[in-house]
Amino acid sequence: MQTHFTDADRQKPHIQEAERILRTCVHCGFCNATCPTYQLLGDERDGPRGRIYLMKELLESPEDDDQVTEETRLHLDRCLTCQNCETTCPSGVEYHKLLNIGRAEIERRVPRPAAERAQRYALRKMLVDPKRFAALLKLGQTFKPLVPGKLRDKMPPAPVDAGMRPAADRHSRQVLMLEGCVQPGLSPNTNAATARVLDRLGISVTPVSEAGCCGAIDFHLNAQEEGRERIRANIDAWWPHVEHGAEAIVQTASGCGAFVKEYGEMLKNDPAYADKAQKISALAKDLVEILRDEPLDELQIKTSQRLAFHCPCTLQHAQKLNGAVEGVLTQLGFALTPVQDAHLCCGSAGTYSITQPELATELRDNKLNALEAGNPEMIVTANIGCQTHLAGANRTPVRHWIEVVDTALA
Repeated sequence: MQTHFTDADRQKPHIQEAERILRTCVHCGFCNATCPTYQLLGDERDGPRGRIYLMKELLESPEDDDQVTEETRLHLDRCLTCQNCETTCPSGVEYHKLLNIGRAEIERRVPRPAAERAQRYALRKMLVDPKRFAALLKLGQTFKPLVPGKLRDKMPPAPVDAGMRPAADRHSRQVLMLEGCVQPGLSPNTNAATARVLDRLGISVTPVSEAGCCGAIDFHLNAQEEGRERIRANIDAWWPHVEHGAEAIVQTASGCGAFVKEYGEMLKNDPAYADKAQKISALAKDLVEILRDEPLDELQIKTSQRLAFHCPCTLQHAQKLNGAVEGVLTQLGFALTPVQDAHLCCGSAGTYSITQPELATELRDNKLNALEAGNPEMIVTANIGCQTHLAGANRTPVRHWIEVVDTALA
């Protein structure tokens, strides 16, 4: 794709990055074939190729260009950032990086209405602090009939009891674990089950309470500088443990895992943190990357439970781990039902299911129809956002996959 930036613009790091990405696009349109929003809406501007053109025009236009409008922002907002297009693209276009640049620019140049700004600010404040979120969740569950519909659907009943965690110093092998921001409130058993399963394999989990939200929520809501501050805080919290030999930083939410793996990219221009961020990204592992290399036969699980696995976009498209969880579950004896169009997004996408509820609900229902076609006893997934979004339909039970492994062990 040809670009027409001024010499002055080309001195700006974000324009240099955008131009590099834009020039890899060959206009082929293969991306539209697998884009969930294009499939639903049929509008070129709601597919990756159309959005790339919109961002090109935005970034090339002068500050006072009246062609840059709220309509441009709407089409960028509708993107799920599922990265399905990147899996499909034959030219290797790093679409999500361009989208981060485009969204930051449109946010700067076209201010949102006050109500939207207030909603996004409230979401950031409610979701990123685990203690605050847990308190608000408990309050919301107490007064559930009064909670607005799209938020009420996100609130599960009382979560599964987390149970006991093994001591953090039982084994010589040590990993850190990102506890997350909403997961401890919505599904506290996920991290506890992870610690128990890893303990059976001779690996101790060290939680680091000082490490909070990974920063993805801020990026979802275009508060990118605030997201980078969270990244720096997490690096500071993990660094002493890294220096003492922690072999990995485990994430049980694939959305967090995909984001932590990009810390090095996010802070590559920060001289104080660039090297540390690269190290943290190298140590970041999704839980399945740990388990698949362990002697799983030692767990001695015997089960024939029928499961449908929903592979989150952040696992299959961002982390390129499609099939990894399915392989572990099959090896452990679980029976997996086939899922048609497993590459498509469920509509959760961070805060998307709140900011774009109509599209998210349609995507969720389509995904559930595909997951339930094989009559599974339970749906399992690898990301708290997907888990909560799918469970909000109150159809087939939805859990994190490590919880069914932990239950089979018990």
